[in-house]
Amino acid sequence: MIGAIAGDIIGSIYEHDPIKIKEFPLFGTQCRFTDDTVLTVAIADAILSGRSYEASVRDIGRRHPHAGYGGSFIRWLLSDNPRPYNSWGNGAAMRVSSVGFAFPTENEVLTQAEQTAVITHDHPEGIKGAQATALAIFLARTGHDKETIRHRIMQGFRYDLNRTIDEIRPGYCFNISCQGTVPEAIIAFLDADSWEDTIRNAVSLGGDSDTLACIAGGIAQAFYTEISPDIRNRVKQILTPDLWEITEAFLSRYC
Repeated sequence: MIGAIAGDIIGSIYEHDPIKIKEFPLFGTQCRFTDDTVLTVAIADAILSGRSYEASVRDIGRRHPHAGYGGSFIRWLLSDNPRPYNSWGNGAAMRVSSVGFAFPTENEVLTQAEQTAVITHDHPEGIKGAQATALAIFLARTGHDKETIRHRIMQGFRYDLNRTIDEIRPGYCFNISCQGTVPEAIIAFLDADSWEDTIRNAVSLGGDSDTLACIAGGIAQAFYTEISPDIRNRVKQILTPDLWEITEAFLSRYC
């Protein structure tokens, strides 16, 4: 999960100022956490506390009202009677990483990923994006190799993963959909040789950089197993105490 949060933070300064290169400072001076981190932590909180996903997302989301939520989500967050709004946006995938780390079977991972999505993103593509991301993390952390992960995600979700970052990069642009984000984030992992290389691949696509790096970073952490103490310390410095407390508790139990 900390791999996903670090990816969000690193990618945050390029979300509205995209780049197409892999050589950049990992933590620029303006790096911050965004809604990707807040909602990732909220899902982790629900798993730790036993609260519903909706209750944790609404509680923690409201504590951080300026994290950069989309318009439809902020209306849902502040509503007295929230209802899912048929979204296929990549918000369903950006917040789901903790599910891939926490649950012990593939069926549970897929079921819980759907439950995290449908509170807002009940469109089939939103659910699909959350499930594909969580399953990739589960497969990575349970020792499957990259070609197996590629095959299973292609087979289960019909994403085209037979592309490379170098092939995607020239024509890729900002995309907020699950179907235009999740496959590319997974390829950023598949086409890398380390967690850091995964993040650099994701950001270099020049798209929704924080979300691409958040999704890819969670998968890469599960596969490579370790995040350097320097990365962990930078994340701790940037997060607010309440977000770090939940993150640390989740890492202690599941990572």
